[in-house]
Amino acid sequence: MTTPPVPESFARILAGFEKYLSAERARSEHTVRAYCADAESLLGFAAAEGVHTLRELELGTLRRWLGEQSASGLARATLARRAATARTFTAWALREELIDVDPALRLKAPKRDKSLPGVLQQQQVGRLFDRVEEAAHEGDPVAVRNRAMIELLYATGIRVGELAGVDVDDLDLDRRTLRVLGKGNKERTVPFGVPASVAVDDWLARGRPKLVTATSGPALFLGRRGARVDQRQVRAVVDELLQALGDTSASGPHALRHTAATHLLDGGADLRAVQEILGHSSLATTQMYTHVSVERLRNSYRQAHPRA
Repeated sequence: MTTPPVPESFARILAGFEKYLSAERARSEHTVRAYCADAESLLGFAAAEGVHTLRELELGTLRRWLGEQSASGLARATLARRAATARTFTAWALREELIDVDPALRLKAPKRDKSLPGVLQQQQVGRLFDRVEEAAHEGDPVAVRNRAMIELLYATGIRVGELAGVDVDDLDLDRRTLRVLGKGNKERTVPFGVPASVAVDDWLARGRPKLVTATSGPALFLGRRGARVDQRQVRAVVDELLQALGDTSASGPHALRHTAATHLLDGGADLRAVQEILGHSSLATTQMYTHVSVERLRNSYRQAHPRA
């Protein structure tokens, strides 16, 4: 769907909204980009309807905008995010006195699909690591890096953005802990096991020194040209490895986060401990993984019990 152009006056407002999300809300670059694109779509739609100033924005305009989005076939999760963007945007506009009344207070959107996240079985994880270890054994520094990145993602359950932002000094290999900066600039320390420690130590000893340059800075993981690895590169690595498994619908680094959380709970980890490891602000978010664990248990029961 093509976003109608926004008037210059709206463009200046969008710039202020972007600054608010980045500076005050401390949202990730990805979230800021998505929210600003949603807000631009909304204001472009409003302008096409004849809305010339933000004070003319009404609940009906917001509803018709979402209706058009829904008619275009967008997923319910995307529609829910766009409704959340509209509420965040109008609440900010009210605070900035750009509007007199918040038109999004009664705005509703479809509930997100309660689909269970894709997770890997433990034997699939084993095959995944067999593949990365075999590649790393050949000595290519990028393969050594990939092994360390995959080990850390699974061992800690951290987000891809958190992994990309890790510096060498954030590692404590003696205690096997990693300091990460999560959403809202909240710092937390997460533990990892021996396999991840071995893989990271190997990367630091015979991988990173081959890629580091004078401009690399403190970044733990580097690309071939010595710059800090970015999220897109990590996603490409994980996607390729998961596709090579051939028997899973799981995709992307978040699948490893889902898998780590599920396997922790399957192994008897306390729910609040998992919440702290993952950096969830709400326990309700972590509870999603209890449903995953129950569903996995149910599937195993159906396959194994003669009277299931």
